[in-house]
Amino acid sequence: MSSETKPHNPAYPRGMIGILEQMNARRDPLGFAKDEALPPLDCDLDALSKTKVAVPDAETKSRSENSRKSWEIANELKGQNGLLHLNALLIAHLRKRSQPKHTADLFIRLWTEHADLLVEEMDLRWKVSSLTTFGDHGKTHEQRSAGLGLSTLFGAMKLYESERLYSEREPDRPFTLDGRASGPLALDMNAFTLVDGGLDANMIGRLWEEADKDPVIRPLAHDMLQRLIDDPRTVFRRLHRLRARKLRRKEQTDPDSGDAGIVVPVPKPARATPKWGVVCTTNAPVHEIARFVAHHLEIGASRIYLYLDAPDDSAQELLSDHPKVDLTLCDAEYWQSVGKDRPDAHQLRQTFNATRALRLAADDLDWLGHIDTDEFILSERKLSTALKSVPADMAGARLFPAEALASTSSDKTPKHFKLRTTSDGVPSEAITEIYPTFGSYVRGGFLSHLAGKVFARTGLGDLRLAIHRLRVKGEDVLNTAILDDVFIGHLHAPDWDSFVGKLEFRQNKGSYRIKSDDELKSIGRLLQYLKDEEGEAGLRAFFEELCLDSADLRKRLKAHDLLLTPRFDPDAAVQRVFGRKIAP
Repeated sequence: MSSETKPHNPAYPRGMIGILEQMNARRDPLGFAKDEALPPLDCDLDALSKTKVAVPDAETKSRSENSRKSWEIANELKGQNGLLHLNALLIAHLRKRSQPKHTADLFIRLWTEHADLLVEEMDLRWKVSSLTTFGDHGKTHEQRSAGLGLSTLFGAMKLYESERLYSEREPDRPFTLDGRASGPLALDMNAFTLVDGGLDANMIGRLWEEADKDPVIRPLAHDMLQRLIDDPRTVFRRLHRLRARKLRRKEQTDPDSGDAGIVVPVPKPARATPKWGVVCTTNAPVHEIARFVAHHLEIGASRIYLYLDAPDDSAQELLSDHPKVDLTLCDAEYWQSVGKDRPDAHQLRQTFNATRALRLAADDLDWLGHIDTDEFILSERKLSTALKSVPADMAGARLFPAEALASTSSDKTPKHFKLRTTSDGVPSEAITEIYPTFGSYVRGGFLSHLAGKVFARTGLGDLRLAIHRLRVKGEDVLNTAILDDVFIGHLHAPDWDSFVGKLEFRQNKGSYRIKSDDELKSIGRLLQYLKDEEGEAGLRAFFEELCLDSADLRKRLKAHDLLLTPRFDPDAAVQRVFGRKIAP
């Protein structure tokens, strides 16, 4: 290996030589005292199966290495079946460089004649050790192949599951879809494809079939593989849950559609007319924050929880004394005060702060929504009235998005919004009729999310107010209603300069990231292609068809009842709420 390619700080400084030396350091044979030996190959295993392990006198362990090991195993397995002690002692000898000639044969005979008893009574540690021994000393190709494969699998699991403990997540809690890192895997491997990937099933299935070919290893191998897929604390179960979440998100299935989740009990509402507020974690400039605050105060918000992701003197000066704004600066002191390291991913910071605000709001509000500063609640009726109409047993309410049509310049506020082509009742051909060139690449006709945002009832216990979902104990809250006539107006790309200015960030960390399980026809892949191959001209063609407010686009949207023209003027709201304009 050249100096240019040699790892700067390898896991094993002495390389493979050091690994082999460490592995072989304790492989000296277990010696025997005079007249001491392992049971012969033809020993009476049936008789031994009727005995229980007893611990010999402590002085016997000083007779030989074999006696010491036998004594240690007896202490561990005291009171268990005598065959388990013999199995463990044979394994101890077979791990060494040499052992009595019949040791491996006796191990195979033991499993040939008494596999059912061993599988039933043996603990998992010794089952894994037995699989390893089959891998090293099996008498058939299938025994060695299945044994080595399963031994490697369980060894790798122990390593990565042990490291995962330092994530502070219990083994049965999967990570979140929104917290996925974008860096390459070790050795530049492609990441596992969450939805369509078959690596997990192929690995387990091949090991099952390989073991099935040999009657001796079959009972042990099949028992361990069955335990593996049944245990809720494995990466296989976590991947299964992540896959289910991904599919729900991909298909935009309503949270109350009957998929796996939890119904949260809801007490009778205390107020006839509910009070509501919103929470947001932001690093937006002050004029955007002011528009967000003013719009929502004017339409009836009782409180706005704002978490500044970075210091902003102008925002603090404007809002720190406002009676309806709860302003928090998320600096090092803040993260220390909440007893948490600052999460690297902005999505995780957003979810943490929103969940914290949901607890704080319990005394003042009935509902709290988690939205961003480029999102505005659009409703023809008062939101309090809409929330009052939510059935009393619903813990949450979902608002689907309306994406703003882009203005021709950055100093104009969008006036028209488009709705999703994935809405109920919209024919499948609508996407290409409205967006003839790029529609097949952009699901629902949206550059941004289709899931919308969620309002949560306060005071319902340990709920987690994530970016697009309401969660409890790692599962979706099933009793979540849909507010059909209330939308989240999303100013995702309100003008060309905004679209281009945020493109790189969104490609690297946001909604345009190319994920390993993306379809070839996806917005991330399309934008990367246009950027690389056609430059600004290609990006402009995309922007003008998908985003730009034009008479033709409005006509096509209106033909499918997907055009929304609400009362919306956040700059005028800023003038009324703060008494002055706040310039960019």
